[in-house]
Formats: sequence, structure tokens, C-alpha cells
Amino acid sequence: MRNRRAALAAIASAASLALTLTACGQNSEGGSEEDKSGSDGATVGIAMPTKSSERWITDGANVEKELKSKGFKTKLVFGEDDPDQQVSQIENMITQGVDALIVAAIDNKSLGNVMQQAKDADIPVISYDRLILGTENVDYYASFDNEKVGELQGGYIVDKLGLKAGEKGPFNIELFAGSNDDNNTKYFFNGAMKVLKPYMDKGQLVVRSKQTALNQVTTLRWDGGTAQKRMDDLLTSSYRSARVDAVLSPYDGISIGILSALKSDGYGSGSKKMPVVTGQDAEIASVKSIKAGQQTQTVFKDLRQLAKVAANMVDSVLNDKKPEVNDTKSYDNGAKVVPAYLLQPVSVDKSNYEKVLVDGGYYTADQLN
Repeated sequence: MRNRRAALAAIASAASLALTLTACGQNSEGGSEEDKSGSDGATVGIAMPTKSSERWITDGANVEKELKSKGFKTKLVFGEDDPDQQVSQIENMITQGVDALIVAAIDNKSLGNVMQQAKDADIPVISYDRLILGTENVDYYASFDNEKVGELQGGYIVDKLGLKAGEKGPFNIELFAGSNDDNNTKYFFNGAMKVLKPYMDKGQLVVRSKQTALNQVTTLRWDGGTAQKRMDDLLTSSYRSARVDAVLSPYDGISIGILSALKSDGYGSGSKKMPVVTGQDAEIASVKSIKAGQQTQTVFKDLRQLAKVAANMVDSVLNDKKPEVNDTKSYDNGAKVVPAYLLQPVSVDKSNYEKVLVDGGYYTADQLN
């Protein structure tokens, strides 16, 4: 176990009694020094972005479960999509003497100062799913192959419209991307555009709004309401006399907003069939929507496996071992190339959701009914 624990033991003991995390956070402790010999009673701080997304609630629970199974104690907080609140929460955990941090950033450029505080306290940091930018004080990155996510979304649209099979179109498509303060957004979008742009260049896919640049199509904080308003505006301005054939959506919460706008415009009723609408994270509401024939596809990322990767990284670092990584080139955060372990995503639609999600034990059949 790292030597810093002895130096901080007295501070951590006092602070853990005197301090609590902010009201929007959740303070959860588990495990003991007797649970597992490897943890030596260490405490890991976990900072997740928000409770408003099913995905991050699941992540928090999974990471806690994995860490506790290794004998670690945990402190789990949710920043409720407020970057300043997340910074404050992380500062509190540093003051309380946590031994390591797992951070899923709300604003990946806002954490430089607090990461320096972690470094000064000899606290290792695992960047979780969203890469923290602009600081050398990030030790490892646990995520999925984010460009592959976009490739799966773009490829699904191409296949579903029959373009790969020889259909000439033209088909109308609109593009949505994630939050401009999330480093993953560019990877998702670039992966999708790698697949879609050749068909756009040939005129087989047409973006009637002409909004094709990343900075034109981002969705702040991945917010479904923001996406719904933009889709409403697109339908009003560009589709009075035309129909939408496909919508590239990077995330299920955004997809739900897009679908709401489409339904309000009459899609999904009569002869006005729903366009192809992609998504990501296989959230329950979106899987139900896929079953109902509304959302067409989502990209499943097994958060159980991501939690294991992050927990294993912490376990290795705190026991002076080198964590397993499989990418040491791709994730330059502007200050360093952060060594990463990337998991593989899976495309899910009506044809395979039961096999992937139910048979795979991620959801029960009852949860999706």
C-alpha cells in the first residue's frame, strides 16, 4: 500500500467524522480491513456526473460493488451536471484523505486545479469513461472504444437504409452529437462520420439543414430536452415538404428527445413511418422504445465490465503494480497521452436485444416489459 496512507491516516480519520459531502452527493462506505488483504482498508472516492441519467446511477453502483468486493471502502458522489459542484465534491474527498479517485468528468476541462490537489496529496486518479483534459495529473483512463461506438451508429444507418446493398437514395438525414464539454463527443461523431460522409459526398445522404460540422450539432450536457427543441426547429425549417429518413443520435437520452419531436410532427402514425434513429447506452426506456418500433438502434456498453476495469486499475496502483492497458497512443488529453484500457461496444436492435441484454444477464425480461 502506498506510503501516503500512513501520513494521512490521522487527517482522514478526523475528517471523515467532521465532513460530509454536498447534499446532492451520496456518501457510501463499505468493506473493512479484514475483507480483503489487498485493499488494506483503503478508501476510494467516486465522482459521477449526475443522477438524472440511468446510465450514471448504474455506473456508480457497479463501481462501488467492484471496489467493495476487493475490500475497499467507497465514497460515491453525483455532481448533478454542475462542474463547480463536482470540483467541490472532489476537493472534499481529497481533504477527507481518500486513497484514490475515480472521476467521470462533467466538464472535462474544469478539473485541472483539483487534479493538482490530488497529485499534491499523492492520490492517483482514474479518468472514468470521459477523459479529463489539460492536466498531467491523470494516471489512467478506463473507457470503451469510443470511435467504434460512432462507427456502429453510422454503419447501422447505412445498412438499414440499404446503401451498402446498392440503394442510391437520396435519403434525408440529420446529425446530432453529444456535449461540447465531453471529450468523447468528438470520437463518437468522427467515428460515425467516417462511415456516413462518403455517402454524403455522393449525394446519397442529404442533410437538408446543412448542419454538418461538429460545433453545429452538439447537445449541451447530453440533454434530451435540448435535443427535442433542436429537432422541432429542424422539422419546421427544413422538412415542411420532405421527410426525415434517418437521425444520427449519439445517446439514448438524446434519442428520446428526438423521438418526441418526431412524434409531435406525425411520425410513427399512418403512412409517416419513423426514421432510423440510433442511440447509445441501452437504457431501459430506449430498449423498450426499440421493442415498440420507435427508436431503431442503441449501442450497448457493458458497464459491469467498465467498473471492473476501473476497480482493477485502482487495486493495481494502490498495491504498486502496473494496471493492464491496451491503448497507449490514442488518448492525448493535451498535457499527456493517458494510458487506457478500452472495452468493445455492441450494436443492439430489435433483432438481438434479448440475446445481448437478457440472455447476457444485463437486464431481466421483466425489466423490459
